[in-house]
Amino acid sequence: TDNSGFGGASFASFELDESEKEKNKGAVQEPNAFLKRHIFESTYDLFRIIKEKHLLDKVGFKDMGGGGILCGSIELADAAGFGAEVDISKIHVSMDNLPPQVILAAETQERFIWISHPDVTPLILEHYNKTWALPDVSKGAKASVIGKITSGGQYVVKNQEGEKVINARACDITKGLKYDREYKKPDREFSEPVLPKIDDYNELLLKVLAHENIASRQVIYEKYDKTVQGITVIESGQADAGVMQPLIDEDLPDDLKKVGMAVSVDSNPFYSRIDPYLGAAQAVAESMRNVACVGAMPWALTDCLCYGNPEKEDQMWQFTEGVKGVADACNNIHLKGYDYSPTPIISGNVSFYNESKNGAVDPSAIIACLGKVPNVDNSITMEFKEVDSDIILIGERMDELGGSVLYQLYNELGANVPKVDFKNVENEIYAVTDMIDDKLLLSCHDISDGGIAVTLAEMSFGGDGKNSIGAEIDLEKLGKLDDIKKLFSETGGFVFETKNTDKVKDICKKYNLKPIVIGKTIKDKLVISNLIDLEVSNMSNSWLNGLRDKLNS
Repeated sequence: TDNSGFGGASFASFELDESEKEKNKGAVQEPNAFLKRHIFESTYDLFRIIKEKHLLDKVGFKDMGGGGILCGSIELADAAGFGAEVDISKIHVSMDNLPPQVILAAETQERFIWISHPDVTPLILEHYNKTWALPDVSKGAKASVIGKITSGGQYVVKNQEGEKVINARACDITKGLKYDREYKKPDREFSEPVLPKIDDYNELLLKVLAHENIASRQVIYEKYDKTVQGITVIESGQADAGVMQPLIDEDLPDDLKKVGMAVSVDSNPFYSRIDPYLGAAQAVAESMRNVACVGAMPWALTDCLCYGNPEKEDQMWQFTEGVKGVADACNNIHLKGYDYSPTPIISGNVSFYNESKNGAVDPSAIIACLGKVPNVDNSITMEFKEVDSDIILIGERMDELGGSVLYQLYNELGANVPKVDFKNVENEIYAVTDMIDDKLLLSCHDISDGGIAVTLAEMSFGGDGKNSIGAEIDLEKLGKLDDIKKLFSETGGFVFETKNTDKVKDICKKYNLKPIVIGKTIKDKLVISNLIDLEVSNMSNSWLNGLRDKLNS
């Protein structure tokens, strides 16, 4: 235990002041990937031993997250109706002169807490400290007995001098507080802007690709090892979701070794500024679409709900609308293969008071989706693979540019946020995952930020900016909208590449979808009717360097 992350859970609900950014850094946890790996492996091994010795009924176990040792110990004790005594002098630390409150509530990473019968305790201590030699692995790391479970339900903590610094009923601390907050929809009007006449769509697309909310994130994730253990199948940026193959143990059946997991995280606070319900629902749909693009079935979600001051009626209204949006999306986009079962949310958190000193608020539901890949050998990426493939669109283009990247270029917000037809989203996801399971698609990309123009561009140069297969697209196939809305509307949907158009159409028919063949893949260029004619390398350059240039300027 050190002082990193002290106050992290409460920090998540502070009003932030730019002048105090250096002071606030202390609330951020500092990970140690090597120690984490070592503790994970040693703990898996300990569970194996405890199970073999039939001792599972004599232990309890928990990770330590928000609130550190304080929350971890009291939650374990109170869950069984007991109390606990904790002695701060027995807690091993890696820094000197830490006050009791820091030792108790710091959110130092890579820590677990066990509750054990006294007969089992020596086994646990020897396992960590001698067999797995934690003290030799990292400064201050080891297993220590820091207290005991007590009857009566009282939670007591003594400081280094033996004085009681906490003496309260455990249930009073864990049960939390209940507020019945007033909420009211704010009286605000949003409208669609009148944009200037577009003289050069090539230049406009290049600007959109270089925008910080579109451009490659490679400048961030290139600094990290993404291939530890060799379980990475699709890396960050190569597709709409990363894919891992975690079940690689030699003693597992071969069919299990092929099962993979896909992960995507999504949010768009610009949508939520206009309509917090649609912004939250769209985040759920978008995260699900992203894992579907690699062939994964959306399997579970976790949410991070970041909202403003719940004591203000308009900001409490944003939160209630966001929760409804998440709930409605999960309840109506069902778990594939389990009729009428909602897609489950398996964890999450809420962060309030996210407003700056000037009162600005960006309400947002950040959604992470975990997808199950039946066979990682079938996973696909976003970049076009072969010349003369059919390019197919599912998802009708709508007048939905509210909160879009295009409007951000003009410092506009708009009004028409992309709506979410839950049944249609479900059908699209089911159809796309069926197609990938049947090996009918060569590449797939969802339509979101930047609209279909960005989707096609990113498929042309690929997730690393090195691909060189473009497309020739007939914009007339997209309906009767204005050209700029056809190109940049952020209505959800999918674009995919196939050599099996007839079979794809059969699957779409099964799910009441209307696929549109909008063009063909070609070499080196993206041509969209008479509006866009760009070299793939030119687009790739804008996309690869857009964020990098801004961070370096």
